[in-house]
Amino acid sequence: MNSQVFQTPIEYLKGMGTARADVIKKELGIDNFGALLNFYPYKYIDRTRFYKIRELQSDMPHVQVMARLINKEILGEKHTKRLVAQVQDDTGMLELVWFQGIKWIEKALIPGKAYILFGKPGFFNGKAQMPHPEIELYSPEALKRKGNITLQPAYNSTEKLKQFALDSKGIEKLTTTLLEQYAKDIPETLPLYLLNRFKLMGRADAYKNIHYPEDAGKLNEAQYRLKFEELFFLQLKLLKNKLLRVQKFKGNVFEKVGHYFNEFYQYKLPFELTGAQKRVLKEIRQDTQRPVQMNRLLQGDVGSGKTVVALMTMLIAIDNGFQTCIMAPTEILATQHYQTIKKLVGDDFIEVGLLTGSTSKKERKVLHENLENGELKILIGTHALIEDKVQYKNLGLVVIDEQHRFGVEQRSKLWQKSIIPPHILVMTATPIPRTLAMTLYGDLDVSVIDELPADRKPIKTVHYYENSRLRMFGFMKEEIAKGRQIYVVYPLIKESEKLDLKNLMDGFEVISKEFPLPQYRVSVVHGKIPAADKEFEMQRFVKGETQIMVATTVIEVGVNVPNASVMIIENAERFGLSQLHQLRGRVGRGAEQSYCILMSGEKLSHDGRTRLNTMVKTNNGFEIAEIDLQLRGPGNIEGTQQSGLLDLKIADLTTDQELLQTVRKLVENIFAIDPQLAQPENQILNGAFKISKPGLTWDKIS
Repeated sequence: MNSQVFQTPIEYLKGMGTARADVIKKELGIDNFGALLNFYPYKYIDRTRFYKIRELQSDMPHVQVMARLINKEILGEKHTKRLVAQVQDDTGMLELVWFQGIKWIEKALIPGKAYILFGKPGFFNGKAQMPHPEIELYSPEALKRKGNITLQPAYNSTEKLKQFALDSKGIEKLTTTLLEQYAKDIPETLPLYLLNRFKLMGRADAYKNIHYPEDAGKLNEAQYRLKFEELFFLQLKLLKNKLLRVQKFKGNVFEKVGHYFNEFYQYKLPFELTGAQKRVLKEIRQDTQRPVQMNRLLQGDVGSGKTVVALMTMLIAIDNGFQTCIMAPTEILATQHYQTIKKLVGDDFIEVGLLTGSTSKKERKVLHENLENGELKILIGTHALIEDKVQYKNLGLVVIDEQHRFGVEQRSKLWQKSIIPPHILVMTATPIPRTLAMTLYGDLDVSVIDELPADRKPIKTVHYYENSRLRMFGFMKEEIAKGRQIYVVYPLIKESEKLDLKNLMDGFEVISKEFPLPQYRVSVVHGKIPAADKEFEMQRFVKGETQIMVATTVIEVGVNVPNASVMIIENAERFGLSQLHQLRGRVGRGAEQSYCILMSGEKLSHDGRTRLNTMVKTNNGFEIAEIDLQLRGPGNIEGTQQSGLLDLKIADLTTDQELLQTVRKLVENIFAIDPQLAQPENQILNGAFKISKPGLTWDKIS
């Protein structure tokens, strides 16, 4: 058995050649035998019946015909060039026509030979016609194979590939060649005890039946086996990483809870902690008492109190003689964290520093000195924190806000700021469904703050159509009369010819007329205005000098205005659920009742209506995230595109959640009993990992 054969460059496959190999690499990323084997059909077509030409009707779906080639010719020039062929059976004549891949197809057509054809029938000038059919030379073997295969695989292709006769049929031929030659070399990757326990089909049989299923039952078995394997090795990789980290990276022990934590908890904390906050602090406390580096993800909705938990964790670190830092993705967010923490701790309690791109040379010099001598205990900043000049005396804890916005190298540079790697607390305000968190952050321990502070009133959300605009303006005036402030958010800045959207500048004009000076004052903020002007306008709103902020989504994160009680989202159907939820979280930060008004046109798509109904129905970020996952799929959820973990070939996190949880538990149990995968029955897993996905090995991920 030679499993290395699947690393063979794709050009060496019989029937491929250099030109076709180049295009299939560029278009589909298929560069070796293994990649072709893992390029699964996207659907299957019933090919059990052959039709006679006389039976063909224009309203039929794709059908199968057996006929003999009578004639072929290339007609037209350049842009009008086409290949036309006539075939016949004992009931009539059928015309075939191709506009692409002419050179390749013309070579394959031999007058006098019988062919198996598959395509959509039609009629042109009264003649039966089939444009761009799949063709296969008739042979008893081909017919026998067609007889055995009731479900025909259909593969995704592109216009470019079709020019090289690599349509679905062309890809099917290559896969057939590969399996006929090398199916015997497909190695088993799972231990026998797992195959037996979960009644899994063997790996070689699974590949044969995913590409050429014997019947629907065998196809289901093959899909289950390959999904199981894909999720199993993904979790094996993540949990092995976690084990390696525990073995490799020692951590500072926070032995005590001392003066700073107790002083803050008893005298400075302005509200009672929720049960969820207390639970998370306990989980963090347990982590930091062990001599192993903590890597914990803290999930919590907007306003759930993640920053307070992070601060109290930092105070424990400081009580144990360590420095701490918070890294945020933007200057606005870093500044907000700085202001929040300064307000919570006061001026004379502990030194807090802010380091961003805007920090002056003079301020930097003082910050660097105080960091190096250990006086500065809490440093908050952007990626400026990872600059080589920034040196800590004793960094013990790093808090990373919205981790997905930072690259792996940026995060690892923070680790290198201390001889013993600091404990890591990752925070995200983007609620992630459990199955996605198990995949995206599978090597982290996960804590969830799933309740809001007791004094928080749920935001009331309504959906208005365009004909309710005057009603909305009346409501805005009522809220402003109470002393409240209002956000109005638009999806675009300039008018788009393609999309019928209200644009921000038109909206600003309408609102300025409806809310005229001197009684009302309006700010406008969008991504195209200079940073200084943006900051000036935001500050006017923060200080209460303007009552209405007209903006694009730049206010999604950053501005914290407890007095803002209304969020109006124009063309709300154009926003994703996650973004709508984040925008709504900009209000509801004070003690007053807050509102979110979703404005939309009358015509809504099914998904658009589902998103708006979901927002009206619930404030629960995790419930919203689950629906978002179902609507958009895992690859489009914020932060997953660059993770590299969601390049799943066959498993689907929206439909295979139960299987993922089964597999996760299974892998945890295997590592609990055999952490080194050294037992004879598990040794196959060490070897199999290297071939389960080409290019991935333990040494590359550890």
